[in-house]
Amino acid sequence: MKRKPNSADAIALLKADHRQVAKWFAEFDKARKGGRKEKLAAQICGALRVHTKIEEEIFYPAFIAATGDKPLHHEAIVEHAGAKKLIDEIESSDSRDDYFDAKVTVLSEMIKHHVKEEEQPGGMFAEARKSGMDLAALGRRLKMRKLELEKGAKPDRILAVAQNQLVA
Repeated sequence: MKRKPNSADAIALLKADHRQVAKWFAEFDKARKGGRKEKLAAQICGALRVHTKIEEEIFYPAFIAATGDKPLHHEAIVEHAGAKKLIDEIESSDSRDDYFDAKVTVLSEMIKHHVKEEEQPGGMFAEARKSGMDLAALGRRLKMRKLELEKGAKPDRILAVAQNQLVA
């Protein structure tokens, strides 16, 4: 029996994350009730924590190894650090905080800027494609780590699945 191919390379997977978070930010902007805003902010912050972690652990090291482009890499790391600080503030507050909406709005603006930087011509994703990185294998690694972080999967199980995918 033939296995279904994994069509999501690393860049496709990361872009899908970008689109999902943008959708949640748009929903947050339209939301009127505090509880709904808190739920969306929690989804956004959780997704961004996972996304930044898989980029920093897997994608960025592979990018710097393949391209040697320290300026793009360093800018991305600094942008992540700023976003994580704001995520911490959002997660330690709620919709009764006078600054809650403003914090989520500023986070949205930071993420839009970061996404634009990564996805633009000459940005990290374009440079990664030009470098000849194995984006399919990298995508599988990102997906496995993302699953581990989102679901709390046991590392041994994730490793076994990842090894099976690399052999297949």
